[in-house]
Amino acid sequence: MNQQSLTVREAIIGRRSIKRFNGQPVDREDLMNIIDDAVWAPNHKNREPWRLVVACGEEIFEMHKLLRDTAIPKWKELSEESLEKQMQKFTLAGAFVFVIVPEDVRQKQRLEDYAAASTFIQNIQLLAWDYGIGSCWKTPDFLDAPDFRTALGVQPGERIISMLQLGYFDELPKAAERKKSDQIVTIFGQGEKK
Repeated sequence: MNQQSLTVREAIIGRRSIKRFNGQPVDREDLMNIIDDAVWAPNHKNREPWRLVVACGEEIFEMHKLLRDTAIPKWKELSEESLEKQMQKFTLAGAFVFVIVPEDVRQKQRLEDYAAASTFIQNIQLLAWDYGIGSCWKTPDFLDAPDFRTALGVQPGERIISMLQLGYFDELPKAAERKKSDQIVTIFGQGEKK
């Protein structure tokens, strides 16, 4: 069990998107505990409009093959060294979580479901951070590739909205500046910000 316990503020401000993992695997029990807590995300009418496909442990090697075949279409033409270098963006992550949502034909519900799933994803990232596990939310084009969707069991009327890579890291990325409230807030009745 994780002994770290960040305040909500510490988790939000301290979390970074990790793009350089160190290859250490993520424990399945830790990942399932994170997911079990993340489901408390706010969601409209308690629809919980998400399902996940997870790869950690032994199945991650099959996921690497799928990612190789889908994300690096001409991989067979590459040298072993070149392929290994390109694959590091996948092979060094300790776990993958693909978040799938229904694509309701009603726009309001579809947008609500996407927004709810986004808060769920943020919960996963913040809870993982509290475990000392980094993450990066990615939306590569291949998520919509028919072969990739089939391999993940994505049904018609569903969409993969996130490939979350999770894992441990050796170097904490520097924080990028964020806009402050005086740059993004307009006080009602006082006109528009310029």
